[in-house]
Amino acid sequence: MRNLWLFISKYNAFFLLIIFFTISLIIMVNNNSYQRASVWNSSNQLIGSTYERVNEFSSYLVLGKTNDSLASENARLRNLLKSSFYSDSIKQVRVNDTLVKQQYTYTVARVINNSVHQKNNYITINRGLKHGIGKGMGVTSATGIVGIVLNVSENFATIRSLLHTETKVSASVNGNIGSLVWGEGTLDARYAILKDIQGHLVVKNGSRVVTSEFSLFPQGTNIGRVSKTGVKGDDSGLNIEVKLDTDFSALQYVYVITNMLSKEQLSLEALNKAE
Repeated sequence: MRNLWLFISKYNAFFLLIIFFTISLIIMVNNNSYQRASVWNSSNQLIGSTYERVNEFSSYLVLGKTNDSLASENARLRNLLKSSFYSDSIKQVRVNDTLVKQQYTYTVARVINNSVHQKNNYITINRGLKHGIGKGMGVTSATGIVGIVLNVSENFATIRSLLHTETKVSASVNGNIGSLVWGEGTLDARYAILKDIQGHLVVKNGSRVVTSEFSLFPQGTNIGRVSKTGVKGDDSGLNIEVKLDTDFSALQYVYVITNMLSKEQLSLEALNKAE
């Protein structure tokens, strides 16, 4: 305490200056409308700027939670897409009783490991058996297809990426069906090759490429756009270069597709092998 009084007494002139300056400033602001308005405007701007910075920092802290919420909402909306349903109609002479039933559901998952620069690339997600994930399910992103579930544990699953030499997807361009593959000639994560398109067909650059009705994905799921045409393939077919919609280097969330009719279809097809 004694040192404090010694400090104040030593610099009393400075403190008196500060006190008198503050008092004079308050008197001037209170008795002059122009100065008062200027002070209020300046303080409001400072406070507003401070609040903006605090809000930006707070938003950054909850960014992960916000992304999780948005991804979950996207999965819910995908479950409502027309392509997630199939038509179950019975037609008689004067009866047309059409029922629309859901065939596909989507489960959101976060990517926790991902490779894009290997010859055969894999993705790991934070969803597994207890979340309803099973081997062979298709996986998409918000923009296009991603791959196929390969192995599943209780809480995790690995995906054989579209960027894998053994991944093949039935795809369609302008109604013409071919097989989409990756890794033939280049390991560029941005491009794949659509093979077995009939050689006499004319396909233009920029044409939309989607999954066909023979794919394990819902028909019409985005894949990419034609970036190069006219490349001769085997058996006089055309190999078409496709620029993929999915940016594999920036994957954060994916959607695992459950085909609610797949078990019935596989069971029926297994009977053909038994005969």
